[in-house]
Amino acid sequence: MLARSQSKRSGPSPRGAILIPALNEELGIGQHIADIRAAVDLPIWLIDDCSTDHTAQRAAAAGARVISLSARLGAWGATQAGIREAASRRLDYAVTMDADGQHNPKNIAALIQPVIAGECDVVIGSAPERGSNLRRLAWRMMRITSGLTCQDLTSGFRVLNNRALALLSKPRASHLDYQDVGVLLMLEQAGMRMQEVPVVMPPRANGKSRIFNSWLAVASYMAHTLILGAIKRRRPWNQK
Repeated sequence: MLARSQSKRSGPSPRGAILIPALNEELGIGQHIADIRAAVDLPIWLIDDCSTDHTAQRAAAAGARVISLSARLGAWGATQAGIREAASRRLDYAVTMDADGQHNPKNIAALIQPVIAGECDVVIGSAPERGSNLRRLAWRMMRITSGLTCQDLTSGFRVLNNRALALLSKPRASHLDYQDVGVLLMLEQAGMRMQEVPVVMPPRANGKSRIFNSWLAVASYMAHTLILGAIKRRRPWNQK
């Protein structure tokens, strides 16, 4: 367990939490939380983005703290709500994970370690090989327009230290619609040190993507992301 390995260190152990934004994930959320609890000894916060099923109840029954939103904010808005809570509690780090089971809890300890060791501010669980040829082409276009060098631009499996949590809690970050290029540019332009750690991501076990649920949604996402990358790559974010 992570807590036992940290207890050997001198001084207080770093304080962290797992943040899981969720919308209508009742079929698999209980098992996902059970798997996380078996892998690491960290508080699990599920940010319920106004689910219409039993996601919140099943998460609570599995041992998670449920943060219920009063209005639907989308995947990034729900994630930022968890980030703000982590920052307000002055946690040393937070792990962001998807609710669909694609992020393997057995990778959490390896992702956390570089942040705890002070090697970087942000760790990205990177699985670029999961992408289809079309997705890889999209990633290449995103890198060209944004100037980012990350191999996996869309991974939501990340560890953020307290500096990154404070930055992404700012109102400026609330203007973003997605968690990928805009967030990564904001982190990069603030001088955050980012590191990618290889992970394996299987296909989601239940349901379908809440963001890419149609070709129109994919087209809208790509247009938004490419324009954002082109505009922001040479313009530092206002951090006020």
